[in-house]
Amino acid sequence: MRHLAEPLTLADLAAHANMSVRTFSRRFRDEAGSTPGQWLARQRVDLARHFLETTDWPVDLVAHRAGFGTGTSLRQHLHTALGVSPQAYRRTFRHRQAAA
Repeated sequence: MRHLAEPLTLADLAAHANMSVRTFSRRFRDEAGSTPGQWLARQRVDLARHFLETTDWPVDLVAHRAGFGTGTSLRQHLHTALGVSPQAYRRTFRHRQAAA
């Protein structure tokens, strides 16, 4: 979790677990119920959501700090996961805070 902002490949994750890529992928899917790439994207989306909720950072900085690299990549992943853009997510969250 501490390395979400870093580029992580399947080979990196497998090597860290001291397994072959094939074995790591199979065991990861059995344990987590998703592929390592899907899991990593979800964790990064969650981190980006946290940054959007708690900072005023520009979208490109949020993307970089969450491990997406570019604002475009963050926009695509956030839209896939939640159906909204980073700005729309931020506005909705801030609106809810103001109402509370």
